[in-house]
Amino acid sequence: MTAIMIILIIFGAIAGVIIAPMYFRSQERQRMLETVRLAIEKGEPMPDNLTDAIARTAKAQAPVSPQRDLRTGIIWLGIGVGLAAMGVTLGFDDPDATYPLIGIACFPAFIGVAFIIMSFLNRPRS
Repeated sequence: MTAIMIILIIFGAIAGVIIAPMYFRSQERQRMLETVRLAIEKGEPMPDNLTDAIARTAKAQAPVSPQRDLRTGIIWLGIGVGLAAMGVTLGFDDPDATYPLIGIACFPAFIGVAFIIMSFLNRPRS
């Protein structure tokens, strides 16, 4: 039972780290759009800094580049290595836990390797 709780906490923390920023960014966008809607309804002109802020949130995603692919690949590879290390560590207490966790670790590790390969293939040729 304890092992299941540990795994649920780990995956819950990972999901929280991913989902929380997306939620807060969405809330910020909704507040900004509500402000724009109220300004339009009242007939007030929109300030320039507000249109700049809207443009910034629309361009928040960085453009695809070899450096970004390399960074993403290293992160995914780190997640895979971390899961494999967790499997090896849990294997000291329960040998049956090692191989399934190493198998699960292969998925993010191979995604990371694919991103790293893409970063080298997408470099500009000079």
